[in-house]
Order: sequence, then structure tokens, then C-alpha cells
Amino acid sequence: MVFAPLFGYLGDRYSRRGIMAFGVFLWGLTTLLGSFMQSYNWFLLMRALVGIGEASYSTIAPTIISDLFVKDLRSKMLALFYFAIPVGSGLGYIVGSETAHFGGSWHWGLRVTPILGAIAVLLILFVMVDPERGQAEGHTELHHTDYATDIKDLVNNRSFMWSTFGFTCVAFVAGALSWWGPIFILNGMQLQPGKENMKLADVSLTFGIITMLSGVVGVPLGATLAQKLRVNYPRADPLICAVGLLISAPLLFAASITVTSNAILCYTLIFLGEVALNLNWSIVADILLYVVVPTRRSTAEAFQILLSHALGDAGSPYLIGLMSEYFKTILVPADVDVSGLTAENVTAAADLSVKFHSLQYALFTTNFVEIIGGLFFLLTALYIVADKRSADLATSGKSISRAHIL
Repeated sequence: MVFAPLFGYLGDRYSRRGIMAFGVFLWGLTTLLGSFMQSYNWFLLMRALVGIGEASYSTIAPTIISDLFVKDLRSKMLALFYFAIPVGSGLGYIVGSETAHFGGSWHWGLRVTPILGAIAVLLILFVMVDPERGQAEGHTELHHTDYATDIKDLVNNRSFMWSTFGFTCVAFVAGALSWWGPIFILNGMQLQPGKENMKLADVSLTFGIITMLSGVVGVPLGATLAQKLRVNYPRADPLICAVGLLISAPLLFAASITVTSNAILCYTLIFLGEVALNLNWSIVADILLYVVVPTRRSTAEAFQILLSHALGDAGSPYLIGLMSEYFKTILVPADVDVSGLTAENVTAAADLSVKFHSLQYALFTTNFVEIIGGLFFLLTALYIVADKRSADLATSGKSISRAHIL
């Protein structure tokens, strides 16, 4: 989050290949080193350095795609690229938990990805093409402006700002669900008769598969809908994002209600809710790339990463945990089925009920955040046409105010 603006600045001005290779190398190296740390402080440092590596890659990679492709082809390539986020996240649950299980220690869960990282570094250095900025639009003669001008223009770009706020809500929900989702589901299912001994590893595996499959469906579905609808409806992109969030909110709310009674229904609702949430990924990236000029896109990516992490997934797991702890102090244990239970087990069941409901009430926050995010995307739809036109004119060497276009 903190280093994203630095890499955004560098990515608009220097070799993107070198910056990306450095980032992935640092990412993999510190992930591996973190698995060998014996001190918490050193482990924390290694995990922080992982974030620095990720920042360099995340701010630059989409801009390379934008300089290779335009229009619908760009949308398809972005969908393929962002397809990796939910799918990779789901695979992380599966591979990480299974590797840790077979290795006998959680450390082994961190020793798989560096192998893939090494392959990625080689591909970036020797295979990846780093095009000139603006190449896809046919304007390679563009020159970058000073950083202050870049930031001023981005702040005044209403489509960029509102879509960034909307995406921050997506990040908030995704961060909270990825952290608390498996634990919440486990607590809820342990309240079902006969499932008291269910393990977190079992839930994490299922949750990971659902997360992966929802990405497989949601990301390309969002991109396809955008490509089909924007032909006749130029405001379709932010409207799809808004509808996705507004549909996801009640689905995930219903999932949190049914988890104590029907596991299949709960998992189905989570899948559908995450599909709707995943509609956003590639579309938000596409919006950024066509409302911002080529020489400013890495800075824009960095700005969006900074805001979405700072106000989104960097704090949402902690906030949910904090709220859950507060609710524990005011909740009274709900009625539980005590038939066949010892006094000790009755107490344990009552404690689990409080633990579950406190986390459930805290997670309801994500439903409200999704609705707010939907409203942000509706606001984006008001300005998207004018801001896209303004960026196209600026890229072609012409200048016109957004107010004039409106």
C-alpha cells in the first residue's frame, strides 16, 4: 500500500520489465525466507516485504496490457489477467492447507509459491514484451507530466475517483471474507447436530474451491457482459459493477443466516454472492485504463491500490474482529440443543453460539459496504462517457475540459 505510489511513479517513466521482475523476485524470496523465521518480528518484516514486491507488479502489469490491446480485445485480456486473483486466492486455500497438512507444518504452505515466482521472473525477463506507452492507441509520442500534475488530474477525474471508491468497497468485503469466511462457516456448522467435530481444514478446502470457481465464472462473465452491453449502452461498465454489488449483498447475507441449518444452501449462496462480487475485477481495471491517459496509468493504478488497501482490505479483517469482540460482551448465549450433552459440553456449545453470532453480526457490515459500493458505481455511471471522451482527446493530442463535454 505504502510503496504503490513509488512504483506507480517509476512505472510511468522507466523500464516496466525491470521493475516487475524485481517485484516478483522480492515477492518470492521474502515469502520463502518468511517460512524460516524463528522470531515474530522477523516474520512480520518478511511478510511486509512481500507487499512491496506485490505493489511493484500490481501497479504496472495492467498498464502493459493496456499498451498491447484496445477496446474489446483489451477487455478480454484484462479478464484473463484478473481471472488470476480469485482463482489464485482459491488455489491458495487449497494448495496452502494441503501442503501444510502433508508437510506437517504451516511453513510448507509458504514454500510452494517461490517456485512459481522464479518461473515468473524468467518469463518477465526473457519472454514478456514491454510496449511503448500508448502503442495500442497509436500514440507513442506521448510525454509524461510532473507527478503533481498527474495526481491533480486523477483527483479531478470523477469516473476514476468514484470507481476507485467502489472498488475499495469490493476490497473491503473480499478482505473480510477471505480472513473470516472459513472460521465463520466452521463456527456455524459446528452448531449443527452431528457436526460438532468438524475441522477448519475441511471448511478451508471447500471455501477455497468455491472461491476459485466463483472467479472462474464471475470474472469472465463480467467482462463478457461489459463487451456485449457497452456497444449500445456506453455507461454499462459501472452499471454492471453496481448491479453485481447490489445482488451480492443479499446473497451473502442469506448465506450467513443459513450456515447453521443447511450447509449446501449456505455454500450455494456464497458461490452466487462471490460470482456477483467478482463481476467487478476486470471491469474496474478497464474503466481506469480508458478514462486515464497512457502516461498516467501506472500512477492511477498505484493511487487505486493505495486507497483500496488503506480503506479496504488492510483494515476490514481487523474491524470485523474488533466488532465481533464487542458483540461478545453484550450477547446472551442462544438456546442450544443440550440433549445428550454433559454440563461441560453445554457450556462449550453456549460459548460457541456467542462466538458465532458475534462474528455473524460483525460480518453484516460487509453487506452494508457492498450497498455503498453499488452507489459509488452508480455515481461513476454519471460521468463515465465524458471522462472517457476527455482521455481519448488528451491521448490524441487535443485538450478539452470534462465540463465542456458534459
